Amino acid sequence: MPLQMNREVFITCAVTGSGGTQDRSPHVPRSPEQIANSAIAAAKAGAAVVHCHVRDPETGAPSRDLGLYREVTDRIRDSETDMVLNLTAGMGGDIVFGDAENPLPLNAAGTDMVGATERMAHIAECLPEICTLDCGTMNFAEADYVMTNTPGMLRAMGQMMTDLGVKPEIEAFDTGHLWFATQLVKEGILTSPALVQLCMGVPWGAPNDLNTFMAMVNNVPSDWNWSAFSLGRDQMAYVAASVLAGGNVRVGLEDNLWLDKGVLAENYQLVERAVGVIEGMGAKVIGPEAVREKLGLVKRAPVSS
Repeated sequence: MPLQMNREVFITCAVTGSGGTQDRSPHVPRSPEQIANSAIAAAKAGAAVVHCHVRDPETGAPSRDLGLYREVTDRIRDSETDMVLNLTAGMGGDIVFGDAENPLPLNAAGTDMVGATERMAHIAECLPEICTLDCGTMNFAEADYVMTNTPGMLRAMGQMMTDLGVKPEIEAFDTGHLWFATQLVKEGILTSPALVQLCMGVPWGAPNDLNTFMAMVNNVPSDWNWSAFSLGRDQMAYVAASVLAGGNVRVGLEDNLWLDKGVLAENYQLVERAVGVIEGMGAKVIGPEAVREKLGLVKRAPVSS
């Protein structure tokens, strides 16, 4: 497949994530106010889309608290800075087994496995323009942890997103996830053209070498919209690779804490660096209104409390 560079690129900033990064950098936002302020700064720097998780404000641990999501949503929408809001729906699918000889009972402290309706509760109330759909189950870095998204769970959550009018961002960590995403579209659960985020270099999904990356790109239907990212020091390299291959880009502290060797980043700085790479390649960075038109999004107010 010949490369066709994307000339009009949107940037997603993944503001905080749910990984154990909260004590590795003082710039990882924890409270709803910090998350919203970091998202606003990223939008001012050029991010059209902000992808948000929430954390316990005291400990920084990942959270599914509806009140925290509502506060982040309200703060972002009450700001004078426009941006497309993308909330995670990936929480609540965590299974941690016992050790190799005693996988059961599950590790209760690490396991957080709930039903589709509970996983989608904050989406139904906050009504972001986009929310994520992790399109498969995967061994995910740690020895006994499995990110769990069964076909039945994904069908249920995908239908809820479609019924709510929230655009799913299909998180694809390997080619099989793209295969299942196309099946969801065939079944009418998701609408076409779909939106995909190619997640490269996450152990133990698709490695972030360019041959695997292009295999992922070539498995995205030609009329779909897509973006890509990789982790750590490869984050900016994948800004260039994604644009060159025809996609959009994602940066942010969820995926990478560093601006340069020994220099911890803030979200807006990573966005500024990405803008420089994109414009240096001769492409244009587009804003939230252009993204809404491109993806068919409608900005709405949250459901009244």
